Amino acid sequence: MPSRPSRFRGPVSRALACAGLLFLAPACSGLGKYTWVNDYQEKPTESDAAYRIVPGDVLNVKVFGQEALTTRAKVREDGHISLTFLDDVEAAGHSPALLAQQIQTRLKDFINHPVVTVSLEEARPMSVTMLGEVANVGAHVLDPGATLLQALGAAGSFTDYAHRDRIFVLRRDDPQAEQPTRIRVRYEDIIRGEGRAAAFRLRSGDVVVVE
Repeated sequence: MPSRPSRFRGPVSRALACAGLLFLAPACSGLGKYTWVNDYQEKPTESDAAYRIVPGDVLNVKVFGQEALTTRAKVREDGHISLTFLDDVEAAGHSPALLAQQIQTRLKDFINHPVVTVSLEEARPMSVTMLGEVANVGAHVLDPGATLLQALGAAGSFTDYAHRDRIFVLRRDDPQAEQPTRIRVRYEDIIRGEGRAAAFRLRSGDVVVVE
């Protein structure tokens, strides 16, 4: 088999290559430790409890009886939103209900008995990194709840060296763990809709490696 030319060029690509080596390290001695997707136990996420607002989210802030104060606001990278009368309001890290209470309290200085609701209108797109034997290596922005098939589509085609039965999702279930959880998926199971493979949904920060 001819030697494969490097597809990594420049500082950014070198960083991605290093990341790939880190994540692929368990594979140097066989396939390493992994869990088949059908055996993987989902850990609770923020959607299982009160959602916490993050930069990039789009919020609908409604003040009843005050149409001029009702607005659609995008959370800036500094975690704040801008509202009439209140200027900057810290939103990131709060649940929509808690943020509504805080806005309501501050608006009492300007209007009588304000009633405020905050709802998540549009969640921030998630970022998933694709590594290994795919055409487009690197970070890809996907809609929240995107499937593995959608991520593979965003990464383009497999290379001639790809093992379609060796697709791994690396996920940090436990921030304290030295290594991420490695979830193994077969491409054939994804396209056939067998088991949990086709419906498996990614999370922001996941790394997908095609060996």
